[in-house]
Amino acid sequence: MLLEEWRLYSKNLCHLRSSSPQTCGYTPNIGRSGAKLEPERALVCPCGVAVEDSHIALYEAKYSFNFWRPITAIRNGDIDGNEATTLDPSWEPLIDTPLHPEYPCEHCITSSAVRAVLEAEFGTGPHPLMMTSSTAPGIVHTWGSIAEYAEEVPTARIYGGVHYRNPTVVGNAMGKKIGELAVRNFLKPVH
Repeated sequence: MLLEEWRLYSKNLCHLRSSSPQTCGYTPNIGRSGAKLEPERALVCPCGVAVEDSHIALYEAKYSFNFWRPITAIRNGDIDGNEATTLDPSWEPLIDTPLHPEYPCEHCITSSAVRAVLEAEFGTGPHPLMMTSSTAPGIVHTWGSIAEYAEEVPTARIYGGVHYRNPTVVGNAMGKKIGELAVRNFLKPVH
């Protein structure tokens, strides 16, 4: 994975703040062949609900656990109570560190929530999708499936230096459950 791709993930790319299907990281032709969907109506509502519900659960957990980020842990390795660690006061992550607690992983929760909604509609097969960002001009990232996208997010956040492995695993599990709840409540057949 390239540094530019890590930077792509460091921005809030999948928060569904508009009616454009591109904001969800999928293209309008992602669906089954011949499917007659209006993506902004059929998917933005459940995706948006899943993402917003994810944020509610996320920030409640983040401020309940208030766990430090890698930059804080590494720069304070001499005072963590573990004699096997040492500090590195000059260590920097590859991407900007968010200004909120580390646990659980926000991007993992939101990408897994959106994954659950999209897979409920389109299935788990190969559905290529792409993502672009105004904050990372010229970078277009593509995946062969919705699962590929969501499974790449945790690694990018860890390699970027802003998360540990466990919060990404927990974030994925939380997001999946939240997305499934949105599907049960909002993704109804179009007649």
